[in-house]
Amino acid sequence: MSEPESLKGVKVMVIDDSNTIRRSAEIFLAQSGCQVLLAEDGFDALAKIADNKPDVIFVDIMMPRLDGYQTCSLIKKNPRFGNTPVIMLSSKDGLFDRARGRMVGSDEYLTKPFTKESLLRTVAAHAGRRP
Repeated sequence: MSEPESLKGVKVMVIDDSNTIRRSAEIFLAQSGCQVLLAEDGFDALAKIADNKPDVIFVDIMMPRLDGYQTCSLIKKNPRFGNTPVIMLSSKDGLFDRARGRMVGSDEYLTKPFTKESLLRTVAAHAGRRP
């Protein structure tokens, strides 16, 4: 199994107001050698993104203060981070949510609860690595 080696050193940010989701993602990603950055909401995330320059960003759609769509839009409008892959996280798997995510520039949509395999496959695809 070459999974940990292939994702070693990839910086992944997980933005979600759910401690359970953040913790699950952190465990899955860390076990695979990723550097994990966590944020509770969009405001918290924006400063951390500027300081840490993650390779891949997961952002929950439904968050207080600054929701996932707004956060994604701000990331994508910044010339320094416009090419950073942003994956929307949502417990809803609706066409409208996917379309709205695309409109603000998201690169993919992952439904919660995600599996370790789906999370790592998504990171690998967007970090240009093989899972």
